[in-house]
Amino acid sequence: MGKTEDEVRSIAERILGFDEVEDKVQQGVGQLTTFKQLGFSGKDTDRQPDGWYLPENSNDIAIVLDTMAENKKITTKSYLDKILIYSDVLLKKYKKVIAILWNGKDIKVFKNKEEIETTKTLQHKQYYINLFKNNDIDKNEIYSLTKEINDLLHFQFGMKNLYHRMIFTACALVVERFGGNLEKIKDNGFNVFRNKIYDTLSKSLESHRQQNLKIEVLLEVYSEIKMNIPENQNYINSFIDNVIEISNSINSDNWNGEDVMGIFFNEFNRYKKKSENGQIFTPEHITSFMYDLLEVNHNDKVLDATCGSGGFLVKAMAKMLKEVGGVNTNEAEDIKKNKLYGIEFDREIFALACANMLIHKDGKSNLEQLDTREDNAWDWINSKEITKVLMNPPYERGYGCKKIVENVLDSVSGIKKYIEKEENKKKGRNYLIEYVKNIKCAFILPDKKIEKEMKSLLKHHTLEMIIKLPEKLFDVGVTTSIFIFEAGKPQNNKEIFACYIEDDGLERVKNQGRHDIKNKWNDIAKYWLNVIKKKKDEKYNTHQWLNPEEHLSYQVPKPEFELYEEDFIKTIFNYTMFENNIDTKELKEKYIEDNLYKLNGEDDETN
Repeated sequence: MGKTEDEVRSIAERILGFDEVEDKVQQGVGQLTTFKQLGFSGKDTDRQPDGWYLPENSNDIAIVLDTMAENKKITTKSYLDKILIYSDVLLKKYKKVIAILWNGKDIKVFKNKEEIETTKTLQHKQYYINLFKNNDIDKNEIYSLTKEINDLLHFQFGMKNLYHRMIFTACALVVERFGGNLEKIKDNGFNVFRNKIYDTLSKSLESHRQQNLKIEVLLEVYSEIKMNIPENQNYINSFIDNVIEISNSINSDNWNGEDVMGIFFNEFNRYKKKSENGQIFTPEHITSFMYDLLEVNHNDKVLDATCGSGGFLVKAMAKMLKEVGGVNTNEAEDIKKNKLYGIEFDREIFALACANMLIHKDGKSNLEQLDTREDNAWDWINSKEITKVLMNPPYERGYGCKKIVENVLDSVSGIKKYIEKEENKKKGRNYLIEYVKNIKCAFILPDKKIEKEMKSLLKHHTLEMIIKLPEKLFDVGVTTSIFIFEAGKPQNNKEIFACYIEDDGLERVKNQGRHDIKNKWNDIAKYWLNVIKKKKDEKYNTHQWLNPEEHLSYQVPKPEFELYEEDFIKTIFNYTMFENNIDTKELKEKYIEDNLYKLNGEDDETN
């Protein structure tokens, strides 16, 4: 039978918070109260809404609710007509109206009578109020602020280390995001400024002490940062002002603060010196593309086992939160607590990742400082029941790229290798397969890395697709592709689909790197996602099917050989000269000398 309308209405009151008491707001649920009794006049005011949220200020956002029994379909025309009439009544008084139709299971939401996509479960009223908030971010302003911060720390604070500049700023952002109120310590000198950041990190984040090691690592790295004491208080004040402005842009309630942090970290990374190379931060539009490519959703458990500053995890978190309706939804806490997993070996970069997640008010992320090549990382990953992998592992030979990829594929799939060693014989630990799960994994790797080093992976895992990326994507002179594996499933000579995204639409902007200034990427991404789904590139004809015995990289077509008439004449001439034992160099010199002499002689006679 399902829930009755009375039961659905009662549940809605609790979830929406219509039973709460607020100043200057009428709110509640009922069956007999009319719009007229609620203070409305005119047409249709004798109708009886099931719930209402009516602020005294008509410029604020109003909410109206209509409920029905669980076995009733909300797509029924009479129900849809009724909720729109309710909207009309409220719009006579309010400029911003949310109308909700709910049967305890399915939901429809209207924003000023226009149906909109929202989370599929009923949420607290604040979620619906936030639907009217402006989510735009002034990216150009973030670039400007970041450059100012970098210049201040580099030249006035004397921080020569790129990651120290990033970590110091990230720590300040964490403090501001957690209510540290940096504004109050302006004009109080350097020691107060620096200690404020440390004290807030160590004392004000007690709710995150379950992640104690992460906080401690962040504090340790922060304490190690060396800098000069700025002589001018204005430098400290400028730094604080810029951090506050960036913090204000990171509006977690609107679930798109990740855009700001993506700008922030990528912008800092632009200023690294050659000596600071090694860490490559994945461009934000590619992290988003890979999320969509693997069809990740809020139910997945996502792993980045070389997470760097946490770009993939922050992007995944943001997209998951958007899918469920934002940070104010009931599902948000579960996403932050149970859906995101990261490993980073480098201590300073790990601290940066921790700070990045804390900035997004996620102190519960499963981040670990481990070496992904080692058995303890295998054990940790295997215990998490990961469902999707998004990674851009380090490419340099010294980092053991092959071992990283292999260990991740083995661990998420459940294939465990016990290498027979002398010390393990007594325990009987020989190679075995415990159990297998087929998990989709996406890695960004140099084009030839798989081909040269990783063919052995195909014994236990399937390389399904290779998506070659634009050559200008990274500034390190390395051409890359996205390699899509199905872990735990042998290749067995299955052909590999490949295609080439030659252009991502981004253009280089002076002092800002590559950006989507003409808003091309969304359409480009949509096209290529469709190509990958259909396994056919109809527009550019780049699609290929590769034999794994022959190729494990996208094969860029070689230009067709063309023979021109002048090439033919030149070849015949050179061969004739060779046959007659004539030195072409000597002939050329004699020709030039004779003609120049003749020309000069003619000129003399003319004069």
